[in-house]
Amino acid sequence: MFTEAELAYLAAQPLGRLATQQPDGTLQANPVGFRYNPDEKTIDVTGHNLRNSKKFRNIATHDRVAFVVDDLPSTNPWRVRCLEIRGRAEALVGVGLPDNHFDDAVIRIHPERILAFGVEDWDREPLELETNIRNV
Repeated sequence: MFTEAELAYLAAQPLGRLATQQPDGTLQANPVGFRYNPDEKTIDVTGHNLRNSKKFRNIATHDRVAFVVDDLPSTNPWRVRCLEIRGRAEALVGVGLPDNHFDDAVIRIHPERILAFGVEDWDREPLELETNIRNV
């Protein structure tokens, strides 16, 4: 599902941004901690008091999400890397992740579409990069 370069990129990044849909249809985006779960082949979002968060409750109403991890490995010259994961999410409790020191709640993202930009070959001019877009 993910390339080796994408997995290495995810492992090296401490934060992502999770977009969820609120019950009234408006969107909410939040910075979140995460990890790739190789057993489930999912992105597991964790956080302090996650089970009481708006994003956790949003998943119960609308399970479609977008998750983005991006950075600038260089600003001189300008270099961009971005990985966007779209899919379906579950709001789970009672999940004992080995590194989850916040609580036992997890938002588990099941990827359905991956858009990767600059992750495989970041040291090129941004206009020369091609986005790797695929359904998984």
